[in-house]
Amino acid sequence: MKRRIIVLASVSLAAAAAVGILYGLVTPVRGGAPAAAPAPAAAPVVADVVKSGDVPIYLTGVGTVIAYNTDIIRSQITGELVQVVFTEGQTVKPGDLLAQIDPRPYQAQLDQTIANRDRDQAQLDNALANLGRYTDLEKKGFASTQLSDTQKAQVAQLKAAIQADEALIEAAKIQLGYTRLTSPIPGIAGVRQLDVGNIIHPTDVNGLVVVTQIEPISLLFTLPETVLPQIQLQQEKTKAPLAVIAYSQDNKIKLDEGTLGLVNNEILQTTGSIQLKANFPNKAHRLWPGQLVNARLLVDTRHDGLTVPASVVQRGPNGSYAYVIKPDDTVELRPITVAQISDGQALIDSGLQANERVVTDGQYKLQPGTHVTILTGRAAAEAKAQSALQAPIP
Repeated sequence: MKRRIIVLASVSLAAAAAVGILYGLVTPVRGGAPAAAPAPAAAPVVADVVKSGDVPIYLTGVGTVIAYNTDIIRSQITGELVQVVFTEGQTVKPGDLLAQIDPRPYQAQLDQTIANRDRDQAQLDNALANLGRYTDLEKKGFASTQLSDTQKAQVAQLKAAIQADEALIEAAKIQLGYTRLTSPIPGIAGVRQLDVGNIIHPTDVNGLVVVTQIEPISLLFTLPETVLPQIQLQQEKTKAPLAVIAYSQDNKIKLDEGTLGLVNNEILQTTGSIQLKANFPNKAHRLWPGQLVNARLLVDTRHDGLTVPASVVQRGPNGSYAYVIKPDDTVELRPITVAQISDGQALIDSGLQANERVVTDGQYKLQPGTHVTILTGRAAAEAKAQSALQAPIP
């Protein structure tokens, strides 16, 4: 009986000791400091610095490409089309032969007028010889004055006939020249309307082909009427045509560089806009008649302008802002004013200073005071790809 009591007492003491050890492990020592909370992990971001330099200032508008000249090649005469020389889409120069109308009827007409002229010339030569003889006989008293006057009239008549023959010859040559259909302008030959063997007439509405001049070429575009004074001041300042750059509709491809030709002499009251015309050399033929393009008119160049990647600019209920990385690698939310965004770069009017570090990607992870770590190289590229998936929809 005593042995059982001793065993139970031992078990009780062991259990009490275990509870005491466990209590000591989970209960802090009285009077000691509590354990410090772990510091939050730094947010990974991609960053860049604010750059300073000359920044062009553009006014942007949408325009339509217009051909310098468009000519419908029609026949001036009636005849059979015996040859087509050009191919559709071919580049042609002024004077290049496009097609040939049967020249034989017009060559025969020219030959006939030349023969009539030669006949009248022979008659004139004979009349002049007779006039000379009659004049001598009149001086000697063997011919009457009337005979000499009649011969003089015949000479004058034949001279007039020869002049008429010469005019007919010129007209016949012109008609013969019309059998060669040539391009009057440099350009691109369009779709052919007729085939060899067709009889063509001057009254044909469609003509044979349309030649469109595309080098050089024009662009008509519009801007708000409020920018007109700025354009006029820049024109007075530079004393030279302002530069215009044409871009594709997605602003990814630079098509050509040209100059401002004119500003229209009236404002479109219905839209409150002004129409402008620019001229481009178009050597690469990237501008095409009827094409819609984006036009950028250079109106100024800001010296020592501050620029950042466009992705730096964030927009909130109070306007644009950017996250600036301070020397201690924490971020500050800074309100900014943006002058323009062009070619992926934002021109900053106020809010930033040159060489400051700004966050270009990963802003959705940040709030003022957040510690950051700056990613570079492959890690930066992966962060941009992940940010594109996780960024909230504005």
